[in-house]
Amino acid sequence: MKKAKTMTMDGGNSLTSNDYVDAFSYINERPVDDISLEFFYKPHTITLLAVSIATVIYTAFVRDESSIQDNIWAGICCVVFFFLIVSVLTFPNGPFTRPHPAVWRIVFGASVLYLLALLFLLFQSHSTVYEVMYWIDPNLRNFHIDMDKEYAVNCSDISFAKVWSHVDVFAWGHFLGWTFKAILFRHTGLLWAISIMWEITEIAFAHLLPNFLECWWDSLILDVLVCNGLGIWCGLKICKVLEMREYTWVSIRDISSTTGKIKRAILQFTPVHWTPVRWLDPNCTYMRFFALSQLVVFWQISELNTFFLKHIFEMPPSHPLVIARLCLIGVIVAPSVRQYYTYVTDPRCKRVGTQCWVYGAIMVTESMLCIKNGKDLFGQAQMCNVIVWLVIQILVSIGCVYGVVLYHRYFEPTKDSAPETPKKAN
Repeated sequence: MKKAKTMTMDGGNSLTSNDYVDAFSYINERPVDDISLEFFYKPHTITLLAVSIATVIYTAFVRDESSIQDNIWAGICCVVFFFLIVSVLTFPNGPFTRPHPAVWRIVFGASVLYLLALLFLLFQSHSTVYEVMYWIDPNLRNFHIDMDKEYAVNCSDISFAKVWSHVDVFAWGHFLGWTFKAILFRHTGLLWAISIMWEITEIAFAHLLPNFLECWWDSLILDVLVCNGLGIWCGLKICKVLEMREYTWVSIRDISSTTGKIKRAILQFTPVHWTPVRWLDPNCTYMRFFALSQLVVFWQISELNTFFLKHIFEMPPSHPLVIARLCLIGVIVAPSVRQYYTYVTDPRCKRVGTQCWVYGAIMVTESMLCIKNGKDLFGQAQMCNVIVWLVIQILVSIGCVYGVVLYHRYFEPTKDSAPETPKKAN
């Protein structure tokens, strides 16, 4: 009989099994524990194939084919539809299993489609990319960014009404974004480092992106302290509540009341358990140290892509393409950060997760697309600002990470380097 082996996963959580569980498989295609409704987890490949083919046959033969543009759209939608179905059947679900592994397989499939679309656009001329966008939305022809609009004017004229006027939908989006980031990173030092460095990034690139120009009170008070600070605080509080919660799952079939069944169905969209993270500890290696510093810099580049894409290709912030990209990146980055965390903190994980790999490719391709199609814009770049920004990014990220290491070494001497095992679902 084989002796049970104990392994350390996700920053120190002890898992016991009869066979050695590969760390990469655990983050790349995590199995579902304690299945209560077997119907939703049994393979239905033949049924899915039959329904898919029937749907395509019906829509292909009954729809109106008089419009060429509608025909192209229908063909693209059909390709996307079948690609996502293949994603459900073949792609890994990553480190998450709630609400269902199929959801995360669709997310992975959508990220691959987005990467392929970016690679296609990368090999097109600037005018061709614009024509593709105008074909998607003809209204973009009439939209142009007002480069003459003034920002950060009359900064000395401060009043409550003026400050309150800046608390708009974008401020709420800013707050919610940092709440989401806090839930992903779960580390105060790293979050504040990213927050402060982003303000430095805005200053460095304000000569290229005029909307980065802000009054000092808008940048320091509204952005750093209110939106970023409250978002980080709320996100970490949510993490603390989820960490202290007792995760005991009961099958929906064992619940008698209708209210209880509805509550259990809603809870299916919450984590199966909560794993505390520990990015750094006093004994971390230099590779782990630089990998985390690299993450902080890459996060800044990913944020910059958002603003350069909509500026170079002239899209309003409220355009569906901009919002769709933000939503897609948001759901992609969640499993990517978890996979990167395991890769950095678990010495037995020798490969980065596939979703993290795809996200890295997306980030680089977006940057190349911006540089290639924004030659006129980047030709106006003040290289001194960019070089100083890059040096500051590297120094601040390394300094912040090193400061966190010193904090754990001298101010948390009684804590173990590995967190306690989270409560498992029954």
